[in-house]
Amino acid sequence: MKKLKRSARLVEMTQYLLFRPHTLIPLTTFADRYNSAKSSISEDLAIIKEVFEEEGLGDLQTLAGAAGGVKFIPKVSKAASLQFIQGICKQLEQPERILPGGYMYMSDIMGQPFILNEVGKMFATAFSSKDIDVVMTVETKGIPIAYATASFLNLPVVIVRRDNKVTEGSAVSINYVSGSNKRIQTMSLSRRALKEESRVLIIDDFMRVGGTVHGMMDLLKEFRATVKGVGVFVESGEVEEHLVEEYISLAKLSGVDPKTKQITVVPGNYFYDGE
Repeated sequence: MKKLKRSARLVEMTQYLLFRPHTLIPLTTFADRYNSAKSSISEDLAIIKEVFEEEGLGDLQTLAGAAGGVKFIPKVSKAASLQFIQGICKQLEQPERILPGGYMYMSDIMGQPFILNEVGKMFATAFSSKDIDVVMTVETKGIPIAYATASFLNLPVVIVRRDNKVTEGSAVSINYVSGSNKRIQTMSLSRRALKEESRVLIIDDFMRVGGTVHGMMDLLKEFRATVKGVGVFVESGEVEEHLVEEYISLAKLSGVDPKTKQITVVPGNYFYDGE
C-alpha cells in the first residue's frame, strides 16, 4: 500500500480494526501496510483509542512484547443500550403484534440490519469477558441475532436443527419438552458442527418458559461442552418460573391483554440485574 497522510491512515486503520474485532493485530502489520515507522503507528493507535473510549465505541487493548499488538473490543454503554431498547420496546407494544398463545410478531424488527447490529453489539458487550469458542442458536428466528452477535465477537455460529438433515452428516439428536405447550420435540446437531469440550454462548430471539434453551443446554452435554452464557432478545414475564436460571434478556414482555390489544414491554434484566 502506498504511503498515506496521517488523516487518511487514521481512517483506514479504524476501518481495519472495526472489521477485525477480538483479533490481535501486530504493530508490524500496520507498519508494513502503511510503510510507516512503528512509533508513528503507536501514535495513531493512541488517537484511535482515545476516540473509541470517548465515543463509547469500545476498547483498544495494547499487548506489549514481541508477540504483542492491539486488539479492538467492541462495546456499547449501558446508557446508550437502554435508550435504544426503550425505542424497541415502544415498537413491540404495537397492538397488531399480538399472536395466539401469548407470542408476539417480531420478524419485521429482526429483518432490519441496523437493529440486528445494535442487538448483536449489546450481547457482545455483555459477554465480552467470557472465554467463548462459538455462538449457538436454534433455527430459525434466532439465526440473525446469533450472527450479529458472533460478528462482534469474531466467532463462528453453530445452528441447532429441529430435525436431522442428510446434508448435516452424522448428528446427535435429543428430545426435549417445550416449555410453552409441554410437547415433546426434537433437536439435533451435526457432529462436525461443534468440537467436543467447546465453550458456547447460546443466543435466542424469544424465551417464554425456556424449554428450547434448556434443550440446547442438554444437547451440549452430549458434546461435553460448557455453556458460558445465555442471551435472549425478548423474554416473557408472564410465566411463574423459567427453566433457565442464568440468562441475560434485553427486553421483557411483561403483559399482554388479548381483549384490549394492550402490550407492555420493558427493558430486560441486562439493565437492572446487579444494580
